[in-house]
Amino acid sequence: MTRKTQTDGTRPTLCHVGLRKQVAPKATQETPIDANPKTAHNFSAPHQSKSVGAAFEARAREFLQRQRLRFVARNVCCRGGEIDLVMSDRDGALVFVEVRARAQRRYGGAAASIGWQKRQRIVRAARHYLATRAATNRHPRDEPACRFDVVAFDSGRLVWLRDAFRADEL
Repeated sequence: MTRKTQTDGTRPTLCHVGLRKQVAPKATQETPIDANPKTAHNFSAPHQSKSVGAAFEARAREFLQRQRLRFVARNVCCRGGEIDLVMSDRDGALVFVEVRARAQRRYGGAAASIGWQKRQRIVRAARHYLATRAATNRHPRDEPACRFDVVAFDSGRLVWLRDAFRADEL
């Protein structure tokens, strides 16, 4: 299988590391939002999901920075995978963070929603990120230590799962 390459030198065709401007899709039909504050929640309208997700990612980033992790990138995408946040730990390890939020804890909650296929997509995106990062560095180093964390929001409560899964477990 051959891969298309981009000839203008701007970026590889399969990786879009923060270079796209995030634009919320236009709603084709107005979805009524529940005005009752007791029953309304962050997931009430489908066209709000991107902005709600971005808000949870921002909260997760702020939390991790308070835990002394350094921000590297967000919304790292490639064909077949995406990473919500890339952080750097104090020991130099790269931390790939998946942010999940659930309004209710049904079906196991936010952390349980990261199944085997989602973990595979995250690992695939991480490998692609590392490959493109090594290709752009002038002095490539050995591959840094990496780990996969999950920041889960269950009913608004933040749970940080350090080293939630490993690439060699898949």
